[in-house]
Amino acid sequence: MTYHRFTTAKTVLAACALVVLAGCGSGGSAPSGGASGAGPVRGGNLIFAAVQDAQSMNNTTVFDNNSIWIFEQIFQTLYTVTDNGKGVKPWLATSYTISPDKKTYTFTLRKGVRFSTGRLMTSADVKFSIDQARKATQGWAFLDTAIASVDDPAPDTVVIHLKYPWAPLLADLSIFANGVVPANYGGQTEAQFYQHPVGTGPFMWDYWHKGQALKLVRNPYYWQKGLPYLNSITWTDVPNDNTRELQLKGGQAQIDQFPAWSTVGSLKTTPGVHMYLFPSTQTNYLAFNELRRPFQDVHVRRAISLAINRAALVKAVLFGNGKPANSLFPPQVPFYDPGTPGLQYNLAAARAEMAKSSVPHGFTTSILVPAGNSDYVTIATILQSELRPLGIKLNIVQLDPNTVNNDEQTLKYDMVLTLWTMDIPDPDELATFAVDPKSGARSFFTAYDNPAVVKDTHLAETTTDPAVRQRLYNFVQTQSANDAFMAFLYYSPYPYATTTNVHGFFVTPLGNMHMENVWLSKS
Repeated sequence: MTYHRFTTAKTVLAACALVVLAGCGSGGSAPSGGASGAGPVRGGNLIFAAVQDAQSMNNTTVFDNNSIWIFEQIFQTLYTVTDNGKGVKPWLATSYTISPDKKTYTFTLRKGVRFSTGRLMTSADVKFSIDQARKATQGWAFLDTAIASVDDPAPDTVVIHLKYPWAPLLADLSIFANGVVPANYGGQTEAQFYQHPVGTGPFMWDYWHKGQALKLVRNPYYWQKGLPYLNSITWTDVPNDNTRELQLKGGQAQIDQFPAWSTVGSLKTTPGVHMYLFPSTQTNYLAFNELRRPFQDVHVRRAISLAINRAALVKAVLFGNGKPANSLFPPQVPFYDPGTPGLQYNLAAARAEMAKSSVPHGFTTSILVPAGNSDYVTIATILQSELRPLGIKLNIVQLDPNTVNNDEQTLKYDMVLTLWTMDIPDPDELATFAVDPKSGARSFFTAYDNPAVVKDTHLAETTTDPAVRQRLYNFVQTQSANDAFMAFLYYSPYPYATTTNVHGFFVTPLGNMHMENVWLSKS
């Protein structure tokens, strides 16, 4: 999530969609060993310069990516996403069986897993955690709606009873919101627990100075023997692209999250730096707030979407490292429909839509942009120019990234640039999050509501027939594009730059990072 991915609540882009440069830079391909070819080195304190501070450590309610990608180092799930982003693999569970009616799953838990306090994890912790995620009034409870109950008949056994067959259950269990925490929060209140959370992950809590830095240290009880390698990771809040780059080059940080696309080319040839473009499920959108006039008017939304030259955005913003978006879904998500055209650039059609709208002569509006994000400023500036022929005056409002994040979630905006990265290898999460106003996210925080789209989204969850699911999701993609509740902009990889002494750093297409595998060489 994860949603708010301009910094955003989790499949690989097709080879024809992107040329992915894994580990390109001064050193060529990504290194796997130290300068001398030796194996991983234990120790070291890594500084991760992030584009935005975390918002919350409560894994059941949070929506922003930076929070998610940090607390995934603390909390773990029964199943986790495979490295290629297309499936799941056992994690805190080792296996499961399923009843003939497909409504009861029995999971066997991994032996010897301990929380960072040293206490053994049991089925009671798993039951408590999933039950808490199911009860969350804001967040990701919609992914667990098929669960009728969770039982813990033995310390190493968890039984999940479903109300009806549910195609994406294993994928849904892999989401961060279903991460395992101690039963009853270890005797604390929920609020107290999330001030210094405890999990089974490779790292554990140290401190969080909000707006400055959040630090995690090695969990000595981690179940994967010999991991993690690092002593600690500190995520620093550095929203300015130039500052992060200077810190990377100066050695004050070892990882630069999301360097500006304009700098990717130069970073590839910068001594001491590795520039990565990881395959991703990231989709960038322009969201419309349908609670504000005139965005209730579908003709206005369609006009704006038709006025956007997506190919020009890919060239100007991504420097060619992406492709125009045609669907709500990214191309490598199962059931993506390449046949839905979306609303592509057509200025004549855009003018025709405006003529049919409630504001045929145009209007004045605003777009929220996170301060310091040069790529988003570029997009907003291009949109200003592209909407002018429609009589739309667009004011760009730059605010602190954390404020933009909050204003989007509380629908205090006209238009906002946002993005999504899958958190599970199934379209269930994105579709429900994006088009169901009762999902907890109010249709991607747009207030969009089309009952036919909502109906087919939920029908796709309860059928296990791939052909039927494809048909249902095709309708969801086509109709949501025609309704233009968001303008689908482009698909892009994840850009990350690291110093050359960082090894083992890898980002899945869903944005997950297994930081337990990362280590620092001496040079």
